[in-house]
Amino acid sequence: AEPSPSGPAASAAPAATPQIQLLPASAEGALDAAEEALDLLLDSGRSPGEVLVITTGAQHPWTEHELSFGEASYWAQHDAGDDVFYTDATFAARAADRPVVVVAVNGGSAETATTALSAAHSRAGALLIVCGDPQTINSVLGAGV
Repeated sequence: AEPSPSGPAASAAPAATPQIQLLPASAEGALDAAEEALDLLLDSGRSPGEVLVITTGAQHPWTEHELSFGEASYWAQHDAGDDVFYTDATFAARAADRPVVVVAVNGGSAETATTALSAAHSRAGALLIVCGDPQTINSVLGAGV
């Protein structure tokens, strides 16, 4: 095969579609459901650096804490790639691909949820876990998950 040009528009092979799991939870319980899913992933042998967690409403406490040191420090942890990285829908498009992406639909507008789910789907290599109200998620996705 001929080498393909490098750059954001080119890729060597089309990305596989990740498996999607829906964990029903209220908006108030979505973050807890995401934390439980993360614990199960880590307990089953997933490396922390393989997981990205995105919130659609209030930021995860880790995100708030790390951003208190400034965005440069926050993104340096992302770039290191050796731990779970937490972000919100605002920054999700900037996050790198990871094998597993967990989304907590914990509030925010439908537009925010759409943005987060779109970013999550494009960044998840093997597994996308969405925690939230199934009706809200289905209305955002436009079809059953």
